[in-house]
Amino acid sequence: MKLLAPGTEVDGFVVRECIHAGGMAHIYAVAYAQQARDPGFSLAMKIPRMTAGDGAENIVSFEVELQILPVLSGPHVPRFVAAGDLLRLPYLVMEYVPGQTLQHWLDQPERPDAATVAQLGSAMALAAHSLHQQNCCHLDLKPGNVLIKPDGSAVLLDFGLSCHAHYPDLLAEEMRKAVGSPAWIAPEQVVGVRGDLRSDIFAIGVMLYELATGALPFGAPTTQGGLRQRLWMTPAPPRAHRPDLPEWLQEIILRCLEPEAAQRYPSAAHLAFDLANPGQVPITERGRRTRGPGVRAHLKRWLKAAGMHYQPSPLPTSQIEEAPILMVAVPHQDVQDATLYSLREAVARSLGIRPGARLACVTVLSPSASSTSDAGRSETTLHRTHLARLKAWAQPLPLAGHSVSYHVLEASDVGQALVRYAEGNRVGLMILGAATHGLQLQRFIDTVPIRVAREAPCTVILVKQQLPFEQLHASGTSP
Repeated sequence: MKLLAPGTEVDGFVVRECIHAGGMAHIYAVAYAQQARDPGFSLAMKIPRMTAGDGAENIVSFEVELQILPVLSGPHVPRFVAAGDLLRLPYLVMEYVPGQTLQHWLDQPERPDAATVAQLGSAMALAAHSLHQQNCCHLDLKPGNVLIKPDGSAVLLDFGLSCHAHYPDLLAEEMRKAVGSPAWIAPEQVVGVRGDLRSDIFAIGVMLYELATGALPFGAPTTQGGLRQRLWMTPAPPRAHRPDLPEWLQEIILRCLEPEAAQRYPSAAHLAFDLANPGQVPITERGRRTRGPGVRAHLKRWLKAAGMHYQPSPLPTSQIEEAPILMVAVPHQDVQDATLYSLREAVARSLGIRPGARLACVTVLSPSASSTSDAGRSETTLHRTHLARLKAWAQPLPLAGHSVSYHVLEASDVGQALVRYAEGNRVGLMILGAATHGLQLQRFIDTVPIRVAREAPCTVILVKQQLPFEQLHASGTSP
């Protein structure tokens, strides 16, 4: 259809201007014709292209977005407002979100520094995680579909190729070929597996690679054979393009781009965590590479990919629950051995039944306590001392197969600090003990843990103090 002229009225909406003319849809800035209906935010109307030369995927994609967008919520998606009659004039009206797409950073003459790449990547990962928590996978993440708001957070756009676990997958029913944008599509999507949250992690990895190097890791293939190469191909290490990149950033990017979904981050929250804590990213051979694998390694990958059987995708929320970020609040002073032992036992049990979980060990210092009890010691020395204590506490834990990091926070309100940490890092499970705040504050023991449990955005386990059996026996007390 022709572009709508400014001033055109459509079902009570007045068109102001066309703000985007894409290959699948036109997007207009619109407003309610009646001022009394003003929702309090700017509006955009999306109308799919439906000329004779446009493919059937345009209207199918519109139906997918019409099905999914109204059920999504949160700050990382535009708010749904209205939809038009599919037979008369299909359209979607949604919130217009101000900001710049990721393409803005890619169009700059110089590549952003590692810190900026990490900030943008963390914003994308947190937005994707919010989507996955609603059992939806975007499956078409690319620079034009990621909007960065002035506050640095990300909003995801265009859900025409998405998949929601609670609704029919119209694209899988209608299309018989890989569905996605060639430069960013994940290997499992190429063979028709949809709905895996780790496909979005792969796409974020492609964007991180391009932000860091200015190149696409797999190019922009136009044939099915070209797409299938990513089932076994390993891209050139980012540091081969840009030697000044830190190893931790390359480690993160290449983990996102692993051909097998199981080798990537188990959730977008894990990815965001590493991007926000680069100093604690364990560097493997991936991060140290300066050249890609040789012919023999690629041949082995090709043979493995040729015989691989792809399984249906796990439910996004199930995947997140199986591999949560587990946080433990470890006391730092006036603490009994029983508390430290009980906390460690609880963490060990939780890790044992969650093979993909990562552990964040956190201790909170009171500013007044640190200034009196540690007088004469520099802040850096104090920080290192408490990091060493956390590592010593965690040393007996069965950490094989688990990522672990250590964090020393400073706050006058310990409970609030724990809650904010859990919120900011998308923690799935928090463990804390009765003596988390020190023995001199025991009279508050009934209020602080309860407040944390009430306000925390995740499951909270309160651990009762308990000495090991051999110590109980030695003290003459029967268990």
